Amino acid sequence: MQSLPDFDQLVQLAATHPQQFALLRQQLIQQTIAQASPSMQLRLQAQQSHIDRLINHAKNPLHANILLQQELQRQLQRFNQALQSQSPPRQAKILPLK
Repeated sequence: MQSLPDFDQLVQLAATHPQQFALLRQQLIQQTIAQASPSMQLRLQAQQSHIDRLINHAKNPLHANILLQQELQRQLQRFNQALQSQSPPRQAKILPLK
């Protein structure tokens, strides 16, 4: 797997060569997805496609971060709901006071 440049190098690359930065980003994403189990690769590709659409819809980088944060919150809420619906409610046994 390709090594990730340090943060300052990434900032400079994004500022001076945005197309190269985007290419590096895509390469790293594809390498990461390729390392996942075959059963997860389609789901990860679909998720990445959704993320890319959100980023492309954004008006600027700050807006992209806000959109991504909102999407993460929605997914966490759905995950929490799925967990809540799978576990049966627990009932406490009430003991009489003596």
